[in-house]
Amino acid sequence: MTEKSLLLNLTGDMPLFKIIDFLLENKGMDFSKKDIAEGADISRASLFNYWGELEKQGIIKTTRSFGKTKLYTLNSKNPITQKITELEKTLISEAMHKEVKKRKEIIIQN
Repeated sequence: MTEKSLLLNLTGDMPLFKIIDFLLENKGMDFSKKDIAEGADISRASLFNYWGELEKQGIIKTTRSFGKTKLYTLNSKNPITQKITELEKTLISEAMHKEVKKRKEIIIQN
């Protein structure tokens, strides 16, 4: 089992956030719905429960199609996606500051 991301530690394992987290972790890449469900470790049924809202809000976008298959990625120009990305950056920054502080305390104690 892999370690949870900082975003999922904050939001919990709700499928919606697992989808967004997977796409954030793989920024700049595009995936089929099947690949997103597998990568987010959710069922296809769960993916489809949230997919319409993700499309409606413009959080995801189609990057290309071949045959009946469409590939998707996060829509980096969407204001909601930008705020989620900003949240992720803030969580990473806070985690780094805590780790540095912790290491400094260890050094001081020794």
